[in-house]
Amino acid sequence: MNDAESWRELGQQLRVDSIRACMKTKSGHPTSSMSAADLMAVLLAKYFHYDFDEPENPNNDHLVFSKGHASPLLYSMFKAAGAVSDEELLTFRTFGSRLEGHPTPEIPWVDVATGSLGQGLPYGVGIALAGKKLDRLPYRIWVLCGDSEMAEGSMWEAFEHAAFEGLDNIVAVIDVNRLGQRGETMHGWDLDSYANRAKAFGWHAIEIDGHDVEAIDRAYAEALETTGKPTVIVAKTKKGKGVKAVEDKPGFHGKALDDPEQAIEELGGVRNIVVDVARPKPGQPHVFETGKLELPSYDEGDEVATRKAYGDALKALGAGRSDVVTLDGEVSNSTYAEEFAEAFPDRYFEMFIAEQQLVAAAVGLQVRKWKPFASSFAAFFTRAYDFVRMAAISRANIKLCGSHAGVSIGEDGPSQMALEDLAAFRAVHGSTVLYPCDGNQTAKLVGEMADRDGIVFMRTTRGATPVIYGPDEEFPVGGSKVVRSSDDDEVTIVGAGITLHEALKAADELAENGMNARVIDLYSVKPVDVETLRSAAEATGGRVIVVEDHWPEGGLGDTVLDAFADSDERPRVIKLAVRDMPGSGKPAELLAAAGIDAEHIAEAARRLVESPAQASVR
Repeated sequence: MNDAESWRELGQQLRVDSIRACMKTKSGHPTSSMSAADLMAVLLAKYFHYDFDEPENPNNDHLVFSKGHASPLLYSMFKAAGAVSDEELLTFRTFGSRLEGHPTPEIPWVDVATGSLGQGLPYGVGIALAGKKLDRLPYRIWVLCGDSEMAEGSMWEAFEHAAFEGLDNIVAVIDVNRLGQRGETMHGWDLDSYANRAKAFGWHAIEIDGHDVEAIDRAYAEALETTGKPTVIVAKTKKGKGVKAVEDKPGFHGKALDDPEQAIEELGGVRNIVVDVARPKPGQPHVFETGKLELPSYDEGDEVATRKAYGDALKALGAGRSDVVTLDGEVSNSTYAEEFAEAFPDRYFEMFIAEQQLVAAAVGLQVRKWKPFASSFAAFFTRAYDFVRMAAISRANIKLCGSHAGVSIGEDGPSQMALEDLAAFRAVHGSTVLYPCDGNQTAKLVGEMADRDGIVFMRTTRGATPVIYGPDEEFPVGGSKVVRSSDDDEVTIVGAGITLHEALKAADELAENGMNARVIDLYSVKPVDVETLRSAAEATGGRVIVVEDHWPEGGLGDTVLDAFADSDERPRVIKLAVRDMPGSGKPAELLAAAGIDAEHIAEAARRLVESPAQASVR
């Protein structure tokens, strides 16, 4: 049997196994898997370099299924490589199986979770950036894309960035089977529509018949020979290829075949081909270096914006650790990530105004064990929220910093004011949410972020705020600080970031009029310091005011309420938050208009203490 015949046989095996995988639960996407089977058969048999016994080998190639619903095909490839048994393959989509409906890194040979379309290629760009710019290793990134997801803007963010960076180590394979979930895709089998756009973005494009294994072989070889630019292979295929009942017919997306036994027979029956996958190409892996970490410090009473302290600390972190990399969305002169960029240009990536690619690149970089810090205005992370959500499913370790949060940014107005970011990031599985109030606290928390697993988000403030903590203070994640207290406290005021300073002003005003207030700096929004909150509430007669520069839903107030959810005795909690749509104005004007400045905090405290039953939230 020659190579072409063996590839065709392997392609048929991948189709059969994709059908078989979907038989038990009668669910999955076998027809979407069958269209790309020949493309993946040639890749696995000749071009993919991977040690399945050592998935952490730094020289391994990377395979990303951007069309994650074709997971039966991916798992069938793992079986053909000898990594998954036939018995395990048939556990697909069953409870407790690692072969889930869409691939996740629960499987050691899967780098990132896919399934939300439009994300695999952006992740691939991040991995390719690591390979070409940081690791400088010969591994290659192969990304299988679906034609439906080419309508996603994030795919074209990836196309543009890959070309801009000259990532000739990435190959995108578009499986153009023309049928989406409900019918024909936007461009059907018009291969030129994909190839011409890719060329316009600066890619080398090759159009082929995706079922001609010899043409596939030539295309992969051409991709390997192409330097200075990435390559896309645009392959015309048929959904459900090889089975007359479903081939190129609408209405079968996401459905197991009605007569799988007949389909398997039509494809030539079950095969048990085992591929001797090529070993990784040799290369010298990067060795990370760690030196003495000297975080910046500031004198008490200084006025320092926490966004500036973030930039200072990031630069210090870069000096002490060679594994730290930074990305920004063309606002580095506002987030102060520019300080890192100037000091360590080889470890800084400008992602321009492309927040989806910003987060995706961070996820890709951490695949290769780098420690990415990505920054932008906090409001703009909403554009990449699906990538953040999927990053949690990927078990990714990324650090995000959102500046210019809340009405306190001032004149820019509501389009720039993040007022939902705390709620959004609190809702992400396993996330950490931090909101520092001064320079020293910010610097220490940036140091904490570096080795924190999961999605870690820091909210920073635009305007300068007084430094209230000394440089030797520690701020463990999950903690808080009782900034003001006495044995005679009558009310607890909880703030963070900008509102912590307003809370302190309010406490001073109340003290002048004979009322003592306990003030808590809840810098760790998630995880939250339940013990300190409950202790303070008990000490102050069950009277708690939470003040936040955020919408009332899901932010600091709800964090505090959650801390008392299973408490036997629940305090009276008043939430002061931004409730009306803000406009432009001076920060002090906007804080007052929102009812979250010192004057309104003091007024709410007096009402709560004097007439707790009538105390309102504003």
